Amino acid sequence: MISAHSELNNKIMLEQGQGVKQFLTFIMADEEYGVDILTVQEIRSWEEITEIPNAPDYVKGVINLRGTIVPILDLRLRFGLATIDYGPLTVVIVVKVIFEQNSKIMGMVVDAVSDVYSIVEQDAKTVPNFSGSENAEFIAGLVNVGEKMVALLDLQKTMDI
Repeated sequence: MISAHSELNNKIMLEQGQGVKQFLTFIMADEEYGVDILTVQEIRSWEEITEIPNAPDYVKGVINLRGTIVPILDLRLRFGLATIDYGPLTVVIVVKVIFEQNSKIMGMVVDAVSDVYSIVEQDAKTVPNFSGSENAEFIAGLVNVGEKMVALLDLQKTMDI
């Protein structure tokens, strides 16, 4: 439970914009995940893509986005979740990922977009270390938003093919 003092502190920090970032959240397998909204280039509905032979199974293929070839990753497959048929809510979130040497425009297929939250960076908690859990490396932190927990993605690790 969050103390009244902590809630007041967070409210003041939100009002002053200190250490606050906005996160676009999306749903996968009834869990909510978030990415820094400044990395988001656009949100597109699912469309047919060009498959790439011998690519990892979570790489669905590529699309041509205004002259830029954009690899598309299915985050359900990347995280080892059960696959589902793409539906009317399925979207591709196109993000700009900064790697050590350069940046890449990439897309990630998710079940549905959820919301945009302003989150105080200090509120993010580290992920507990579970032995044998490879997916924990994709999560930069966990944060409570109201009654739910949102997993904030580390895009560099998640999108590294």
